[in-house]
Amino acid sequence: MHPPSWTPPSVPAFAPTPDPLTPGRDLTHAHFQPGDEVVVLKGVAGQELWGDSARVIAPSWHAPTDEDGWRIRNAAGGSQTYITAHPRYLVHIQRRCPDCLIYLRAMEDLLLPKYAAHRDAVIDCGWYTTTALGQLVHIGDARPGR
Repeated sequence: MHPPSWTPPSVPAFAPTPDPLTPGRDLTHAHFQPGDEVVVLKGVAGQELWGDSARVIAPSWHAPTDEDGWRIRNAAGGSQTYITAHPRYLVHIQRRCPDCLIYLRAMEDLLLPKYAAHRDAVIDCGWYTTTALGQLVHIGDARPGR
C-alpha cells in the first residue's frame, strides 16, 4: 500500500539524488499568498512524488538565500511546525497554476523513471535540511556558516 498523495511517509528510505531543477526554479515571492496550501517535494513514494504539505502564513526573510521567503505551517506538527522557506521550494496543492504544474511534470520526468524499480519504497532524496533558526534550506542553496 502506498501513502496517499502529498502526505509525508512515516519512515522513508534515504537516497541522495541530485536535484538540478529546484535551485534554478525562477519564482517570485508574489507567486504565493497567505492561506495557499503548498507542498515541499522531497522524493518518491511508489509511482508518485511526495513531500511535506503546509499552509503559507506570512512573508519572512529567508536568510540562507538572502531573499524574500514565506513562513509556512505544517498542520501535522512535527519537530518544527513553523519554518521559513524560499518560494522556489513550494508547489501549490489546491490551485493548479501553470508554473507549479510545469515544475511538477519536470520533477516527475526526472524522478519517477529513476525509481521505477522501487515501486513499494518511499524514497527521501535528501534535498532539504532545517537550520537552527527554522529555515528550510535546499542543498543547492546551502552556504557554509549559515
